[in-house]
Order: sequence, then structure tokens, then C-alpha cells
Amino acid sequence: MEVSRRRQRERVLNRFKYIKTCVIARELCLLVRANRVALNKEDVQACCLFISQLCKEAGCEEASELCGKAAETVLTSEEKYLELCEQSCKKCGEARQPQAKKTGYVA
Repeated sequence: MEVSRRRQRERVLNRFKYIKTCVIARELCLLVRANRVALNKEDVQACCLFISQLCKEAGCEEASELCGKAAETVLTSEEKYLELCEQSCKKCGEARQPQAKKTGYVA
């Protein structure tokens, strides 16, 4: 019994880490990209740097580096920013992850 509890605990903690890093990073990225017109370049830069840190924490080094580079270039070149942002999104593990079905509320 203790072994299955330990496995379940490990699964729950892994899922928690995944949600607090990958899922949140992806949602924030989509929010920024969908509302770029309303944000100034400094806002986008700050958001992208934060998202880059979430990706790094999740262990997605390549996506994190690309997002960080996009954050650096947003102030100077919109075209280069969009190119780097696109590359980062393609590397994102959350984008390739099949979406799990939502379960009902458990009290």
C-alpha cells in the first residue's frame, strides 16, 4: 500500500509542477500574443522574460532561450521578435502535449 501511495504522490507532484510551469507559461504566452496590440513593447518584454523563466524552471531550455531572445529583441525589431516567438512556441512541450479531459470537481 505504501508503494502505491508513494507513486501516486509522485504523480501528483509532477502534475503540479507541470501545471505551475508549462501550462501557466503557455496560457500567459497566448494571452500576450493575442493582446499584443494593447500592450507596449516594455510590457511584452517583461511578460516574455517571466514566461522564459517559467520555461526554464520546467526544464525546457531551448524554448526558454528563444523566448528570452524574443524578449530582448522586441524593443528593436518587431519582425525578429515575432520570428523568435514563433520558434519558441514550436519548441514548447505544452503545445505538443495532448490536452487531458477535465474531470469533475472533487471535494
